[in-house]
Amino acid sequence: MKSVALHNRLTNVFLKSLTLLLILSFSFSAQAQEVDAARQKEGRKLFRSLCASCHKLDKKLVGPALGGIEDKRENDWLQSWIKDNTALIKSGNADAIEAAEFSPTAMTAFPQLDEKQINDILYYTTVGDPVKPGAVADVASSGEQGEAPGWLIYILAAAIIVAFLIIASLLKTISELKGAPKTPGAVATLNEVWEGVKKNTFLKVLAVIFGALVTAYFLFGTLFKIGVEEGYQPIQPIAFSHKIHAGDNKIECQYCHSSAKHSKTSGIPSVNVCMNCHKGISEVADDTQVVLEQATLGKEELNKEIAKIYDAAGWDADKLEYTGETKPVKWVRVHNLPDFAYFNHSQHVTVGGLKCQKCHGPVEEMEEVYQYSPLTMGWCIDCHKDTKVDLKGNEYYAKIHKELAAKFGVEQVTIAQLGGKECGKCHY
Repeated sequence: MKSVALHNRLTNVFLKSLTLLLILSFSFSAQAQEVDAARQKEGRKLFRSLCASCHKLDKKLVGPALGGIEDKRENDWLQSWIKDNTALIKSGNADAIEAAEFSPTAMTAFPQLDEKQINDILYYTTVGDPVKPGAVADVASSGEQGEAPGWLIYILAAAIIVAFLIIASLLKTISELKGAPKTPGAVATLNEVWEGVKKNTFLKVLAVIFGALVTAYFLFGTLFKIGVEEGYQPIQPIAFSHKIHAGDNKIECQYCHSSAKHSKTSGIPSVNVCMNCHKGISEVADDTQVVLEQATLGKEELNKEIAKIYDAAGWDADKLEYTGETKPVKWVRVHNLPDFAYFNHSQHVTVGGLKCQKCHGPVEEMEEVYQYSPLTMGWCIDCHKDTKVDLKGNEYYAKIHKELAAKFGVEQVTIAQLGGKECGKCHY
């Protein structure tokens, strides 16, 4: 019995020890799984700015997938490789020589990164993107373009009502003076008012004039709206979100519309401009949503929109090469001025120094671009009255004048010398 008791005691000690070890291991495991949000955020920022053009976490791009790279390579080796991979290859390191054979394009060295920054990047490649369970994208309510209140109509309507009340009171008083019996109440009945109006020539003329003025008001108001497409928002062949590109990613308007500062038109960016970024961005983040009027697009739908860009550019995302089979993207024009209206983007953007939002509205907040301003002649004139442009103090203007003066060998160039060829860039 003694030996059995000893055996039971040893068994109990063993089981309790094993339980304690399991609890400790689970505790350490739970602590290990906790993500350092600050390091993850900083690493993601560095990765997206320095590495994302050639690498993805989960699949090959120009370079290999970097997800879990710390499990494959030692930290010291990764530090040396990222800071100066060329020196590591020349040192004869076998792993470096093997890594260099992955791509014919040499990897960019990053000697400016310190040890902490590299460790933050490596930490991000281990933990991945932040997980947002149950995150719901904010739905931007797109308010309709409100029209100015018809205050004039309200005033006229109020004046008519007051006039009829006065007339009714006068007719009642006149009727009573002529001997008609007094009726209770301060105002005559509708029949009395109508009979009085029909017999009064002045009121008939006044009604005709008022009717003509109201008809002219609505007629000319309708005519002035012809060709004014304020709020026009066509459906485009690719669901391109300016809110994501210009708003969230802070891409400058003139990166895509580069000719706005040099020529009359802003230009439609070619699909090659899109490929400058989307050659390395084949899909959106998991929680990305684009809220359109007709539907809400999530990750799956938006990835298909990026695939349309690849199809237009003739890019094979699997083979990572161009096929040469390109297709035009048939964008629908949003802003369209009449042929008789001369508008030069470079005069306003470069010389005038105006922001794109002055005419096109808060594009960085638009999922789908629409015509924000009326773009009427009166609207342009009002802007020209309020906006002061100091051409004499304008750097671009001064630079052009200096270059032209040097070209003609004079101190100050004149329109007569140029024949008006160059003057249209600033003067019109």
